[in-house]
Amino acid sequence: MPTLFISIICLYLLGNIYIFLKGRQALKAQSTGVKVLLSLIFWGCALSFFVSFLLRDVVMSDFIGQTLQETGTGWLVFTLYMVILLALFDLLRLFHIRIRSGFYIALGITLSLLGYGYYNYQHPDTKVINIVINKSVNNEDKPLKVVAISDIHLGYGTDKAMLQQYVELINAQHPDLILIGGDLIDNSVVPLYAEQMQEELARLKAPYGVYMVPGNHEYISNIEASKKFIQSTPIILLQDSVVTLPNGIQIIGRDDRHNKNRLSLTELTKDVNLEQPVILLDHQPYQLEQTVASNIDLQFSGHTHHGQVWPMSLITDHLFELSYGYKQEGNTHFYVSSGLSLWGPPFRIGTDSELVVFNISFK
Repeated sequence: MPTLFISIICLYLLGNIYIFLKGRQALKAQSTGVKVLLSLIFWGCALSFFVSFLLRDVVMSDFIGQTLQETGTGWLVFTLYMVILLALFDLLRLFHIRIRSGFYIALGITLSLLGYGYYNYQHPDTKVINIVINKSVNNEDKPLKVVAISDIHLGYGTDKAMLQQYVELINAQHPDLILIGGDLIDNSVVPLYAEQMQEELARLKAPYGVYMVPGNHEYISNIEASKKFIQSTPIILLQDSVVTLPNGIQIIGRDDRHNKNRLSLTELTKDVNLEQPVILLDHQPYQLEQTVASNIDLQFSGHTHHGQVWPMSLITDHLFELSYGYKQEGNTHFYVSSGLSLWGPPFRIGTDSELVVFNISFK
């Protein structure tokens, strides 16, 4: 993992050097003062990602925190598309096809994509999934409505104002049960306390309650600090534990893979009544065959974001058996959400933010 992280950083820096050199060629007619100013702005944006991460636990104004966060992470996507387009134009030159003002065309296309991606991110979809579980429950004569969300990443990127919109969106569904598949918190609990986000989370309403499992970002934010914040809300954290609802439905909350000592599914299901419905929350959708073998009825996961922006979605499709959406294997239903919010760059290009509504019928 450290080797992969270092490789990504090196590629990011090399990509920015490539863009910078191409930009310098395009600006060769400009004065030295303009070149110096634009160079400072360019590298300030390129390096702001590292600054925002290093200062994630430092108390600062919301404006500064959000500016660093959005500039730094947004520059990742800017770099991705600029490199793709500039490399494409260079490739065309090998075939003696020259694109005049290629740098400016690449810049215009990239900024247009980012504008679309930001708009798309701000308008999450509501996905309705109707499933049938061939088991009976207590006192349920109508489908159970479950709102399932993941990857909200509360912090400087997803602030209290956006959280308020999400809470209203969730409550508007009038769910019987709310499930959160991990990564409620982004990189630190500091901005959550600063904006008192627990006040908004307290507005979540569902008769059967609100349950969540840790994601890898709860560990990045310090798992003990994350647990303490969650305890200040009505959300019940399931960390390698099982809860049985009044209607007999059992929810298994599995700890994140970040915890190398987490319990196996075999250990978690040894005291579960398989005659009644079983829902599994597991942040990262790995080893789905174990879920089927354990006779789980429904698994809800997140983590992948479906890559967030194309072509990263092609990578997540390769890495995960199911990187997004619904599938059924035997009597087990799976759903991997692309996330209600997202990590880092505030863009959705080729993917969507979403809230998932399960209408579950029982026999």
